[in-house]
Amino acid sequence: MDLNYTPEEMTFQAEVRAWLKTNISTELAHKVKHGQTLSRDDMQGWHNTLNANGWLANHWPVELGGSGWSAIERHIFEEECALAYAPRIVPFGLSMLGPVLIKYGNEAQKKHWLPRILDGSDWWCQGYSEPGAGSDLAGLRCKAVRDGDHFVVNGQKTWTTLAQYANMIFMLVRTSTEGKTQEGISFLLIDMDTPGIEVKPIVLLEGTHEVNDVFFTDVRVPVENLVGEENMGWTYAKYLLTYERTNIAGIGFSMAALGELKEIAQDQTRAGRKLADDPLFAARLARAEIELENTKITNLRVVSAAAGGGAPGAESSMLKIKGTEIRQEFDALKRKAIGSYAAPLVPEAFEPGFNGPSVGPDYAASIAKDYFNHRKITIFGGSNEIQKNIISKMILGL
Repeated sequence: MDLNYTPEEMTFQAEVRAWLKTNISTELAHKVKHGQTLSRDDMQGWHNTLNANGWLANHWPVELGGSGWSAIERHIFEEECALAYAPRIVPFGLSMLGPVLIKYGNEAQKKHWLPRILDGSDWWCQGYSEPGAGSDLAGLRCKAVRDGDHFVVNGQKTWTTLAQYANMIFMLVRTSTEGKTQEGISFLLIDMDTPGIEVKPIVLLEGTHEVNDVFFTDVRVPVENLVGEENMGWTYAKYLLTYERTNIAGIGFSMAALGELKEIAQDQTRAGRKLADDPLFAARLARAEIELENTKITNLRVVSAAAGGGAPGAESSMLKIKGTEIRQEFDALKRKAIGSYAAPLVPEAFEPGFNGPSVGPDYAASIAKDYFNHRKITIFGGSNEIQKNIISKMILGL
């Protein structure tokens, strides 16, 4: 396998860089780089900008609104977006539900929902995790009972990201208690304005409102909102999660973090010399960079296989584990690099209109916030411990 970009791919990379430089405002890139809170309009605006250029659903088939890019071109695009501090595309409709509908949805569902994902008419959230059913998702208990032309849903979902903005939610619900726990699960699409739905915020450790509890009490959902077959939702969930876990690796974000860390190491001093020249810090930074390079190569192998028609399997679990561990290591190294400036955490400093005093250099403000926020990334999307179990079963047959 050739890990070098072809001349055509390098031309594409230059085109993407130039377009991003023109289309990402300085203000928006600054907010992303410095960890400031992005509004719904910030996220939706970037979604709309990409869609207007035909670059939003770059992994969808062309006939459904995709860009026609190769797997390598999609990889290049995602990497360049991260390095340019573009807002991360909200993935729930575009990168999670969209592929499931394309593969398993009926024609009416594709015709109705896919255009609305593209034009932003619907903001989707994901109803998977429950109290007691997070990493062990098959243990979910949120129940849907068939009642004529509707399902009646009762239960709770938790850690539901950006549900405060969503008008739609795709959910795994239990429609049967017979057989194994993975059986009897169905995949439903639910309007968040349906009577009986209540959203309650969960404030995270660093003070942000990113996730929510969502409660369902006798919520009536039309049967036509069932994706695929009843009791076959686990199949669709696994298909969705392989792509979610590959994206969670966040290699482009780690590359951006590496560049920031090197700049910090040049700026900070210890005992009269640059931190970059401290042998212990330099060794730890070098080790993290080597791990990142190895993960990049693994990711390119998966991308290359996808270009040949393959689909990620255990590789997505490997990328999820290594990618999230590396991101956390860069967070830890940033805290180590700025010393006492890593101690203050001022959540209001990341909200619009804050004009209070800064603590330390400009780049120090978001380091503690990112460190605490990113504690979650080795847990969500299936904890890394669960990913190791998946790898042991799929590869080692244990």
